[in-house]
Amino acid sequence: MTEATAAEHEPATRKAMVRLLPIIGLAYFMSYVDRTNVALAKTALEADVGISAAAYGLGAGLFFASYALLEVPSNLVLYRVGPRVWITRIAITWGAVSAAMMFVSNEASFYVLRLLLGAAEAGLFPALMYMVTLWFSQKHRVTMVGLIYTAPCIAIFIGSPVGGALMELDGAGGLHGWQWMFLIEGIVTILVGGLVWFTLPDRPRDAKWLTPQEAAVLSERAVGNDAPSATRVRGNLRLAFGRPVILVLAAIYFVNQAISSGVGFNFPAVLQALGLESSFLIGVVAGSGGLAGLAGVLLFPWLNRRYGHEVLLIGICAAATLLIMTGFLLSTDAVWRVVLIFLSSFFALGTLPLFWSVAMSRMSGLLAAAGLAFINMLGITGGFVGPFVYGRIEDATGSLFAPYYVIAAAACAGLGLVPVLAVVIRREKAGSGTPTAADGSVPEPAQP
Repeated sequence: MTEATAAEHEPATRKAMVRLLPIIGLAYFMSYVDRTNVALAKTALEADVGISAAAYGLGAGLFFASYALLEVPSNLVLYRVGPRVWITRIAITWGAVSAAMMFVSNEASFYVLRLLLGAAEAGLFPALMYMVTLWFSQKHRVTMVGLIYTAPCIAIFIGSPVGGALMELDGAGGLHGWQWMFLIEGIVTILVGGLVWFTLPDRPRDAKWLTPQEAAVLSERAVGNDAPSATRVRGNLRLAFGRPVILVLAAIYFVNQAISSGVGFNFPAVLQALGLESSFLIGVVAGSGGLAGLAGVLLFPWLNRRYGHEVLLIGICAAATLLIMTGFLLSTDAVWRVVLIFLSSFFALGTLPLFWSVAMSRMSGLLAAAGLAFINMLGITGGFVGPFVYGRIEDATGSLFAPYYVIAAAACAGLGLVPVLAVVIRREKAGSGTPTAADGSVPEPAQP
């Protein structure tokens, strides 16, 4: 690449970030709101519908079961039809199912709708990560992923208080407050799907706001030259799904999601047990944890840009999470426990941009579409296991705090996986170089 072309890359990258982030960030924002607003409805669903803590934990987790099952198929379709069409489809269908959550009338309907919601939303996050591989060089990916992760942090900060306020509509129009919350937030998501259709370009050459030279330099730098690629998955299953580094990354993500979901889906109930009664106030306090997560997803990419050492930073986050969970178990002070949960959000979310940057640097093209979805599929099952185990332990012990012993054990396992990741990365680098696809292809422009 010429010096002149390299000089054009930075401003083109900034332009792409400014244009793309509001669109994909809004889609991810609403996905997180629609996925987690059920936490605000936990107590009301028990009172109005008779859903027990164990049934709630199972239903909360079933979302991740269907979501995980359809991750890889969804992203393979994305690769063929393009991000704009597929992300639009995802947003509209999950918005419709989210609105339909207002019709929950018993445990069975709760389970069915949570399964449908996971199926509708399946593939969204790996689709966004795949878009990052199409638009941004490895140097800029950790920054872009960090910016994307500001969406769920803002969703926690804004979405929880808004959801709590909607819950206060209890009785209006003959509906419960939780029914209003599901209905209104579902409709907003459908509108976001329409926005994606009209404004999101598939790849740099489709963006009218880029010059041909800017589009070319973005595409060229996004490809890289050290990640395996292929034109088909058949015959390349090991590259997409079976490499040790991919499996270890999936295991780390599993632990991260089990901890985050186990804590997050039950945090409003913990706040209520600690003495808060107003739905709006519970939403405000629960939402404040989003500020801690926001700080994490902004700080750790900055630390990586300045000092490097992604795996070391991931290890620091894992060690901090273990210490925080241990401190939570040892503490008896309500305020201190809330502060510790906020700190856990800082590290649990802050590690994710680093994690996905490590993953994206090791695949491109079709293998990126399949491999990123595969990591998310295995990892996101932790989002099922966390709430499910939490609910079972809560039912068995009658305590909202007993499940934190298992969460602390999961944090210990996550810390133990970090040196394993360092070893498999080092071995892959010291091996035969870049893995070769079965079809003999070399890294190629990643295009749907």
